[in-house]
Amino acid sequence: MRLTGSITALATPFTASAELDLDAWRSLLAKQLQGGTQAVVVAGSTGEAAALFDAEYDTLLRSAVEFVAGRIPVLAGTGQSNTAKTIELNRRVAALGADAALVVAPPYVRPTQAGLLAHYRAIADDGALPIVLYNVPGRTGCDLLPATVAELAAHPRIVGIKEAVSDPQRMNELLALKSDGFAVLSGDDPTACRAMLAGADGIVSVGSNAMPAAFRRLADLARAGKRAEAEAWDARLRPAYDFLGVEPNPIPVKALLAAQGLGHGLRLPLQTLSAAHADALRQTTALAAELEHLSRADLAA
Repeated sequence: MRLTGSITALATPFTASAELDLDAWRSLLAKQLQGGTQAVVVAGSTGEAAALFDAEYDTLLRSAVEFVAGRIPVLAGTGQSNTAKTIELNRRVAALGADAALVVAPPYVRPTQAGLLAHYRAIADDGALPIVLYNVPGRTGCDLLPATVAELAAHPRIVGIKEAVSDPQRMNELLALKSDGFAVLSGDDPTACRAMLAGADGIVSVGSNAMPAAFRRLADLARAGKRAEAEAWDARLRPAYDFLGVEPNPIPVKALLAAQGLGHGLRLPLQTLSAAHADALRQTTALAAELEHLSRADLAA
């Protein structure tokens, strides 16, 4: 499996009483397909995976697989702090129909590089699903270094990495590992254009929840090497990047989705967007509508 282009790390819509909103979930999936999203991630950090009960996780994934019906890949977030539990979850999501597992570096436990190497090899050797590595040290407390990734990239069941470290040197080191069997994906919206212009295969995006066509356009331009057009479009998206960073993810993007009629909030300990950002929310909602309209017209043409 080759993952490329604009990939959405899906938020999980809740009702006003904090239950799963499956109608909004299906609407969000439809929005992604209509906007040209090229793969989706269910129950990653943007999807509040840590706040989901097992039955809810299964319901979301099963529903996504059924709704998408093979039109684009469906990845499941499965990274745990324990290797055996990650393997067990990978087997479960494979049975539910996921195409691949997005496996974040083990949170909180802070393994060594040797520990990370053994962790990912054990998961991949089990063979339940193709594995996409996910490095986001700001959330996990450990950093999957390029030298370790280089060893893991040789494994036939490890098919890529989502890298959320925004440093260009880090991305350049990973791009040297690209192959037909190993994709390098940006996991940082504000620097994804730069990464794709440098050769990254795509983006796993937060903002594409609310603006799937706009991020598909960004990915298409950057991956085609159209630097001037890509950078100009990226500049138009910059106010949205800024808004999505005003509070911890997924608080701002879920406020933006709620303003679009998809979902009602988050689960504790996360709370809804502070009132201080109400004006920024209104401005970003209007910007999203404008950029989506332009991008969908472009896709249709």
